[in-house]
Amino acid sequence: MRVLHGVWAGDALMVWGEAPPGEVRTAGRGEHPFALDTGALRSLLGSLGAGRAPSAEAGEVVLTLPGDGGAPAHSLRADHCPARLDPWRVPALRLDAPRADALLAALAAPAEGEVRIGPALAHLRAVHGFAERLVDAGCVLPDLVGDPPRARWRPAPVDEAADHLSALTDALPAAARAHLPGTGAQEWARTCVLAPAELLTDAVARRRTRPGSGEGDGPAHRLAAALTGTGSRVDEGTAAALREPLRRWRSRVRGAGRARLSLVLREPEGGTPWAVEFWVDSTADPGLRLPLEQVWLGEGAAWLPADVGTTALADLRRAARHYPALRRALSDLAPARLLLDTAGAEAFVARAAPALSAAGFPVVLPQWAGGDGLSLRMTVEEAPARRRGGVSASDLVHVSFQALVRGVEGGPLSEEELDELAELARLKRSLVRVRGRWMEIDPGRVESALEALRRHGRRRAGVGEAVRTAIGVAGTAPLPVTDVVAQGAVGALLEGGSGAELRPMGTPPGFEGALRPYQDRGASWLRFLGELGLGAVLADDMGLGKTVQLLALLADERSASPSPGPTLLVCPVSLVGNWVREAERFTPGLRVHVQHGPDRPTGNALARLVGGCDLVVTTYGVVVRDREQMAALPWHRVVCDEAQALKNSTTRQARAVRSLPAAARIALTGTPVENNLGELWSVMDFANPGMLGSAEGFQRSIAHRAESGDEAATGLVRRLTRPFVLRRVKTDRSVIADLPEKLEMRAWCTLTPEQASLYKAVADHTAERMAEADEKERKGLVLAAMARLKQICNHPAQFLGDGSALAGRSGKLDRLEAILASAAAEGDKALCFTQYTSFGERLAPYLRSRLGVPVLWLHGGTPRAEREELTRRFQEAPGPVVFLLSLKAAGTGLNLTAANHVVHVDRWWNPAVEDQATDRAFRIGQRRDVQVRKLVCVGTVEERVDEMIERKRALADGAVADGEQWLAGLSVADLREVVRLAPEAVAG
Repeated sequence: MRVLHGVWAGDALMVWGEAPPGEVRTAGRGEHPFALDTGALRSLLGSLGAGRAPSAEAGEVVLTLPGDGGAPAHSLRADHCPARLDPWRVPALRLDAPRADALLAALAAPAEGEVRIGPALAHLRAVHGFAERLVDAGCVLPDLVGDPPRARWRPAPVDEAADHLSALTDALPAAARAHLPGTGAQEWARTCVLAPAELLTDAVARRRTRPGSGEGDGPAHRLAAALTGTGSRVDEGTAAALREPLRRWRSRVRGAGRARLSLVLREPEGGTPWAVEFWVDSTADPGLRLPLEQVWLGEGAAWLPADVGTTALADLRRAARHYPALRRALSDLAPARLLLDTAGAEAFVARAAPALSAAGFPVVLPQWAGGDGLSLRMTVEEAPARRRGGVSASDLVHVSFQALVRGVEGGPLSEEELDELAELARLKRSLVRVRGRWMEIDPGRVESALEALRRHGRRRAGVGEAVRTAIGVAGTAPLPVTDVVAQGAVGALLEGGSGAELRPMGTPPGFEGALRPYQDRGASWLRFLGELGLGAVLADDMGLGKTVQLLALLADERSASPSPGPTLLVCPVSLVGNWVREAERFTPGLRVHVQHGPDRPTGNALARLVGGCDLVVTTYGVVVRDREQMAALPWHRVVCDEAQALKNSTTRQARAVRSLPAAARIALTGTPVENNLGELWSVMDFANPGMLGSAEGFQRSIAHRAESGDEAATGLVRRLTRPFVLRRVKTDRSVIADLPEKLEMRAWCTLTPEQASLYKAVADHTAERMAEADEKERKGLVLAAMARLKQICNHPAQFLGDGSALAGRSGKLDRLEAILASAAAEGDKALCFTQYTSFGERLAPYLRSRLGVPVLWLHGGTPRAEREELTRRFQEAPGPVVFLLSLKAAGTGLNLTAANHVVHVDRWWNPAVEDQATDRAFRIGQRRDVQVRKLVCVGTVEERVDEMIERKRALADGAVADGEQWLAGLSVADLREVVRLAPEAVAG
């Protein structure tokens, strides 16, 4: 991976480049050892399509860079903490402003190949983008600079430009001023922001303007030729004639800080036509405004400059470039307004107003502009046969719609009004008058919507569909729903009940202990939705007490009704004991039964037992095996703990749990989305069947767009699920203020020569086989290669499986030892997670012998009793202890707050799984800051996948596509990048 850098020096861009860290060139004293020579740099610029840049003059620049004295720190190794700053000489190419314009324009699109843009050059790319936007908006003015005089395009002195330049100055990275040691912030801003902004604005404007016609020989003609041709020099006579007019021009644009033109659209009144009125506004105080008509009548104000009329006419002429109809008004001696018919007003609202606003002219439109004026009133009537006890998403209701005009009283539109509106829509009219008020509509949308209203009339629908329609899911209603009329429990939900104030629960009778404020709110929310017969997804972070909130709910409802019916709790087998202990501790009066083990009751015995219980705890495996028996019992509520177990809706486990009938359902999970939004659909469909439609429809209409970065689709997902999903995170101080900090970091490791040799052999062999494989075979090859490369990154002995010695053969193992030894020396306890049980079996005795402290080992085969004993020993041990754990077996259900160090030995592709494991230590009860280290071998598949995961974290707390399967869908170029061995992976 090569890195392209650049700094602005004087009147030119100095470009230099870095080779990968492993490609160290022979360098003299003070020469940068990683810098590309000018030949390689020319080739690189040529490959980027930078026009004339490769022919630039060769030079050298001295940069003050971080390092350790012996060598500068490579920019790709930003994890290092350099101890000092030293000057280094780097070969560079000097690009004047036109060449710099060509290069930065080429870099506006993502660079092809293995090239990364350094922070200083990325900042200059932003300065160049600012220059392009100025030219596009016409915010540039001609000027004369220097001696001898030269013509130059310069940014216009407007507030927006000054604000943008200030923001660019604030964002200036240290690398952009590395050639200016010892100077202050003012010099940095002038050299690194103001100078390139001005010179690049001139270069962009010249590139986008046509050369002069060649006719005429006056000063203005000579200035135009100098502004558009290859030469910028002007003679002294031209300069003398134009300096003062150009100065006055810039002063007027600055408005002497006082006035500017704005345009106001007025509706017809009393038979008058539409009108665009011209006003002048104070730039210093937006509240000072005056119609231009009064200026012509001499009714000015003290804040107006003397030349306001001249300035207003100049602004009108500039505005006419973006809205040619204004030329009609310019023919008047004292233009005050432009009269329009309805078609002209429609064109002004739809096209001219956005163009004028983009060019910097304030435009004031009526309040109704910018959105459809029509909406719907939705009426929902409960079916008489609806069952007692709340609302089910599958219950049927009667739904009907009526059209409303936003902001207009008088109720829904009548049939006659609908007919008139439909006729206007057929004529493609976008501005229409209804009940004496103008409004804007989309003709095509309104015409089809009105036809749909008449066609559908009153119909039956499920409560789930009604909810989706009421909250605005795309495609469920022909127009936006702005009013809902409903009664009873359905009305409480649809008319805003999901956002109603919750009744505080306090400390329910029979509950031993006190709920934290956020736990009280969570339990109250569960009770509220339960009273409506709706399911809930309690998605609090691990360690915030989801168990306590559910137990408080059970205690509260049993204080109101002695026998509401049994609650079935389904959880992983590792959590059965935890639920029993927590129930005994917080709700000792609950009648609890554990339905697990070979001797568990069945048939009538189970039915009689369940009838006398408040809480039945079972496992996902038991539900699958005893599906018919469990589904035949009268459950009041079904609760799924660690509900991410349902994320794949097609598994036997998910289908079995979903088949259990209940009046209400609750999903408990710290990770409602681990990989993609299909998992959220699956969890939601357990809690509220049908609420999000079918899996295919949800994926097609919403999830696919959200996962592709569509912010509107992401917002729609939040809107759809907000009433039913409650998520709080431990880092939110408004939720919980007494938790310490969680400090996450990557611990970079290098491969030993043995590891590097094995890695390269596997990568090369995989690349050869992929070149010959078809699509189906390629996916299998990639997944197999990923597993082998990850094992090599851990240790050669794990990959070889030969039982050979561990010491001295793995850079990662050396780094792990150092981290754990440091923690033990401080008397601290540490958790170490690995996804490989076979590696953990060898690692535990090795660390025991090397560290001289107890090293405990827990994996999927550890019996439940031994698991609990290991947990107790770790929590109660007086000195340092290392707890080595299998990631999948120990990622949930353990409270290990005695640890304040967490180490992830090998990376898991899904960050949510790592976060769950980390939360064994970072949870309520932790009193010290928790340090979390993720061991990553630099330059290997671990680093590449880490980068890919970071790019995907924006989707629902770090979701990536379908676990490890998304790796198989990479392009050939991506695969080559993932499996290649970077030179920096090898340590000395």
